[in-house]
Amino acid sequence: MSDTVYLDYNATAPVRPEVMEVMLAVLREGGNPSSVHQAGRRARNRVEEARGCLASLLGCKAPEIIFTSGGTEANNFALRSHADRPLFISGGEHDSVLAAAGEATRIPLDPDGLVDLAALDALLAAAGAPALVSVMLANNETGVIQPIAEIAARVHEQGGLLHTDAIQAVGKIPVDFRALGADMMSVSAHKFGGPQGIGALVLREGLALPPLLKGGGQELGRRAGTENVAAIAGMGQAALLAKDELDRFAALAGLRDSLEARLLELSPESHIYGRRAARLANTTSVSMPGVAAELQVMSLDLDGIAVSAGSACSSGKVKPSHVLKAMGASDEDAGSAIRISLGWGTRAAEIDRLVESWGRLYKRKSPKFES
Repeated sequence: MSDTVYLDYNATAPVRPEVMEVMLAVLREGGNPSSVHQAGRRARNRVEEARGCLASLLGCKAPEIIFTSGGTEANNFALRSHADRPLFISGGEHDSVLAAAGEATRIPLDPDGLVDLAALDALLAAAGAPALVSVMLANNETGVIQPIAEIAARVHEQGGLLHTDAIQAVGKIPVDFRALGADMMSVSAHKFGGPQGIGALVLREGLALPPLLKGGGQELGRRAGTENVAAIAGMGQAALLAKDELDRFAALAGLRDSLEARLLELSPESHIYGRRAARLANTTSVSMPGVAAELQVMSLDLDGIAVSAGSACSSGKVKPSHVLKAMGASDEDAGSAIRISLGWGTRAAEIDRLVESWGRLYKRKSPKFES
């Protein structure tokens, strides 16, 4: 990315070079995986090899994986599949879950960004029927990690189903579908070094869903449309790399913690959201009181540093983060927070550049320094 300091990995991670190589090879090969001739069989092998690689990363069985066009389709597939059930979602979900869920009941978050388990219990008990619950594994804005296994046990005790959006978690922390106890799980390749436009819904063995897209019999009749073989192969390669580098990703916590300490030293009145909870090693949501997030993002961009104001899927919308508001932040505080997310290519010198640029802006624009 030339001289740009890219610190927006939660929006999309740069595609790994090894992934590009695999995808180019598949594009040269061609072939429709539904065809029975040699080219078709070769394409089918590519799809199934990738499915196996992804299953190894996710701790699930290969047939439980349904390839989709990305995380948004996977979330819609899961949440629109049980319209007959009461639907409960956490207050910090991604926009694709919020939109797919419609008027679903929100489960409140505590100030640390964790689901209020007592409130969830009360909702399940009063539902009158087994519910479908959706709680993301790791938040895209704060990095806060939810206790999904505990949530799944509570949901199942009341006869319900649990979907978890694990899109930000996969490739950053160990994810074991079986151990989590979820019934459905969404993932997306471009968050862990794969290409954009490819994802998957993991569907617990024995749980049937009506297809969201109808047509041919692809994906065992669960998702119609010719598979995007090159993207699927790229996702499989990215999964292999991510599994091998989980420890390396965890080590980013050192850079993240140093960054937060330096920002708070410059601006003691700033707030790090979710800091007291378990978080992804790469994610910081930090406020600069009195300075709008959009101004911060633009100022840093002019200095060649890429960060974001909340979810990338909400870019261009000048409104406070619903995630931070669900954690109890005021509109003003939520509107002054930016997200900084590190990744496989992040270096200490890049953190230095960010701190210097952020500090200069703080001294120019913070009400604290106004005469």
